[in-house]
Amino acid sequence: MNTENQSKINQLLSSQPLGTVLQTFWLKQQGYSLDLQKRYKKSRWLEPMGAGAMKRVNDLITYEGAIYALQKQSNMTIHPGGRTALGMQGLSHYIDFATPNVFLFGSKNDNLPTWFKKYDWGTKINYHKTSFLPPDKFLIEKEFKNFSIKISTAPRAIMECLYLVPNKQNLMECYHFMESMNNVRPKIVQELLEKCESIKVKRLFLYLAEKVKHDWFSLLELEKINLGKGKRSIIKNGIYNSKYMITVPKELEENDQRGI
Repeated sequence: MNTENQSKINQLLSSQPLGTVLQTFWLKQQGYSLDLQKRYKKSRWLEPMGAGAMKRVNDLITYEGAIYALQKQSNMTIHPGGRTALGMQGLSHYIDFATPNVFLFGSKNDNLPTWFKKYDWGTKINYHKTSFLPPDKFLIEKEFKNFSIKISTAPRAIMECLYLVPNKQNLMECYHFMESMNNVRPKIVQELLEKCESIKVKRLFLYLAEKVKHDWFSLLELEKINLGKGKRSIIKNGIYNSKYMITVPKELEENDQRGI
């Protein structure tokens, strides 16, 4: 490898954090031709992770390092959300980590690349393409050792959980998640509820927040939130709550906060 190519690979590796994926198309955009990438692989600087992605030789890559690439290199909206984002913020005490699952969310137009889907991340990846919330709002930066990625804020993450109720998320678990939402800002929750396009999610969110008796609930301007019309049958064989026109689990409706 000549001096120029050696300098280019050094520049690349110094500019990109350890533990992150290097996508082939992005490398090409940065001036690293496919031929040059092949040379770096032959010289044992880089190694493939599948078609379209590489990493430093012997670098340990987790799915978070792949999300970094999707967000920073592909400008995708894909991010850890739901119970995964809550776990990253220490708010998911009731999650059973014996069978870890990662929940990712993104806009309708963002597809996980093939290399991501085929790579063994050591955990099951659950990706949900949705449009019920703005794709680029109500996110925060989560710091890791060498890089940071965007994840859902706690209120958004709970809404993402509620979006998956009842087939892929237990509502009682969502209730316990809601118990951790003591310090959220009413203004942020208000904006989230006004921008949320899922009637089911909004009704469930307000129902749980009121059930938990959070102080911020009384500060919400419910008249500005579109809760739609008609009943929503969410839980089979549940009990009907007339205020929010939803069916909920019997144990949730019949017990107050202390009894659950």
